[in-house]
Amino acid sequence: MKVYISATLRSFFGRNAELSVAASDIKGILDKITTEYPDSHKIVFDENGELRSFIKIFVAGEDKTDKSNWSEALGENEEVLLLPAIAGGVSRESIIPDERRKAVSFDDAEVERFENHLLLREIGVKGQKRIKAARVLVAGAGALGSPVIQYLAAAGVGTIKVVDFDDVEISNIQNQVIHTSRDVKRPKVASAKDTVRNINRSIVFEAENTKLDAQNILEIIDGYDLVIDCTDNYVARYIISDACVVCGIPLVFGAIYQYEGRVGVFNYNGGPCLRCAFPSPPPAGLVPTCAEGGAISPLPGIIGSIQANEALKLIIGIGEILDGKLLVIDSLNLRSHLVNVHKDANCAVCASNENEIQIEEIDYEEFCGVKETEDEIPIEGFTPEELAKRIDSDDPVTIVDVREPHERAILRFPNVIVIPIGQLARRKNELNPEIDTVFICKEGKRSILAINTLREAGYSGPMYNLKGGTDAMKNIIFSNEGGWL
Repeated sequence: MKVYISATLRSFFGRNAELSVAASDIKGILDKITTEYPDSHKIVFDENGELRSFIKIFVAGEDKTDKSNWSEALGENEEVLLLPAIAGGVSRESIIPDERRKAVSFDDAEVERFENHLLLREIGVKGQKRIKAARVLVAGAGALGSPVIQYLAAAGVGTIKVVDFDDVEISNIQNQVIHTSRDVKRPKVASAKDTVRNINRSIVFEAENTKLDAQNILEIIDGYDLVIDCTDNYVARYIISDACVVCGIPLVFGAIYQYEGRVGVFNYNGGPCLRCAFPSPPPAGLVPTCAEGGAISPLPGIIGSIQANEALKLIIGIGEILDGKLLVIDSLNLRSHLVNVHKDANCAVCASNENEIQIEEIDYEEFCGVKETEDEIPIEGFTPEELAKRIDSDDPVTIVDVREPHERAILRFPNVIVIPIGQLARRKNELNPEIDTVFICKEGKRSILAINTLREAGYSGPMYNLKGGTDAMKNIIFSNEGGWL
């Protein structure tokens, strides 16, 4: 049996690139080569005798790292590859064509501005020209978009297009560092444009104050070298990923929640797409967004900086890319994990012929579970004013709060029953079916899930959703309390 040894491991195997081993399965091979080369045992196995996490074993191109595969009989001519899961610093192709790079020039001011890049051997003049020639689209000018946009501008990316439809709110300032207090109530793309102009006025900044949907996505991303996903909802994420597959554009993915963040590169060099990693999103409202669940303010800076770093590596053509990998960072416990994402041969999007995919025909709201179907009973709701009036009038109404404890501590709600969504089905007897029940959460999304959960459990009493959630109640004053809710 022929065993190929990766260059990074050869010093532990007598500097051999290939070994001939008389064994019929993977376990036999590992036993023999580590016995013949004792120094290799501590590299291949940990102190508990388990294969180290950075070692991968392939047979005929198939991943056989899992121990359950080690006793399978191997064919006589099959080659076994012993490879590290993570290899560093390899040269790769830039996503920027040479013709565009050669068409770019620098003036003296730019040479001085980008001196720190020009001094790096891996970047130099050619790499910096690629950066200047690059056209990058950033979807979202919020928490993740803030560091991404600023670092791309500082690096000298020639054209940056930012797509966002929101206005700046005072609560954004905590972790959306591209905006300031003076930008409150302004469109985020306008605020971002001003910040970029203060960093580098020579950059072409394209502000798109619009919401991405299946009808406009292809036109919006067409002609760009790279898309960076800095959005905060599943509908936008799947629209962006699918469109990148159709247009053949690499996607740098980022996500945050409370203290955890994730970064990955999808649709690059034939690699997996977002649907390969997550074929479908969780039910709407089940997993709170970062807007609902919060995020520590430096976390988007950490994750967004890594996204910008991945983007620049793709543009320049250097380093190890998070292609087919997902970097998970736990900022609370200072831990990180690098997991492999395999291309799904049955993926509904990237395994198909991209010419056959019709983005505008996919109902992303239905796919992500945020659209009512015709056979669903419509969910009725109260506006904040209507609910406040009922409370002030002492009308009989049961209010069920499905928020997390830390959310309730920030904004209290009077006279409620606290029931987490996961407990609703078994605690439905605590509700009076003769009285209207109103469900509340932060934004009015999880409360919809709560109503649907009780319907599935057979509860037949009248149920209502607080439209806009407690966020919409912030300016309501109850007469019997004489203060803010």
